[in-house]
Amino acid sequence: MPFLALKVDVDTLRGTREGVPRLVALLERHGVGATFLFCVGPDHTGRAIRRVFRRGFVGKVRRTSVLRHYGLKTLLYGVVLPGPHIGRRCRLELRAVAAAGFEVGLHAHDHVRWQDGVALANEAWTRRELISGCDAFTEAFGRPPTVHGAAGWQMNEFAPSLQHELGFTLASDTRGGEPFMPIVCGTEVPVPQLPTTLPTLDELIGRPDLGNVDPVRHLLVLTSDGRDHVYTLHAELEGGAYLQAFGELLNGWRAQGYTLGSLGDFAVSLDLGALPRCAIEQGTVEGRAGYLAVQSPVRPAISS
Repeated sequence: MPFLALKVDVDTLRGTREGVPRLVALLERHGVGATFLFCVGPDHTGRAIRRVFRRGFVGKVRRTSVLRHYGLKTLLYGVVLPGPHIGRRCRLELRAVAAAGFEVGLHAHDHVRWQDGVALANEAWTRRELISGCDAFTEAFGRPPTVHGAAGWQMNEFAPSLQHELGFTLASDTRGGEPFMPIVCGTEVPVPQLPTTLPTLDELIGRPDLGNVDPVRHLLVLTSDGRDHVYTLHAELEGGAYLQAFGELLNGWRAQGYTLGSLGDFAVSLDLGALPRCAIEQGTVEGRAGYLAVQSPVRPAISS
């Protein structure tokens, strides 16, 4: 039976307080697990306006109605309003997700800072950001994180090894086609990558090349292949205006014969020794602006 892992990225204070409880309730009604990846430091969403010069960013904003999904107040955080500290303000909400039995992990300390800065950052910067995230996560949950999912699918050459050093056992930082063990500078890092294999809703909504095809229907066509998949959803979208659409996806995937669950549930079914060994490189994804961390199609040799 094919497996479809559900990865919930939670980017904002609003998503944590409003979207996450709705998604928890929906998933509990369906009796399926998921992995919630939280931002646990300051919400500086408003600073994302600096991406206006990236190719495709303005088009995505127009297509996906950012103001509707994120709210005006969120879009002012870090610019006009001080960025609220999500981990401290939402400690009860965060712990409630773990108490309900869902897998939880680290998305970022500061989502915008990681997404906009990590690709060109050095080892010291990357280490500081990851440690800040781990510390804030531990403060919020009472234990350190073991699952990591990079904000905006942004990584650099230092992050995988630092994940291993800091105790992460599983990561979903990339876009790709299948689980793999990452190779950095010719050396394998023992933190398996479970890449997002499917497009996200915000990459499909309003795409002119897709015509009038419903995003839910399009995703169900993609998963009719019967292969294992990882789907990334966002608390601000599927936990908001697209909650009903996500429910339709859950029903559709169940009808297709998928087992639905968390990244951890998926990982335990894998033979890590048999996974391909792949580099992480920069690439593009249709419907999303800029470059992302993607699974290399090449399987480089491992140094002795």
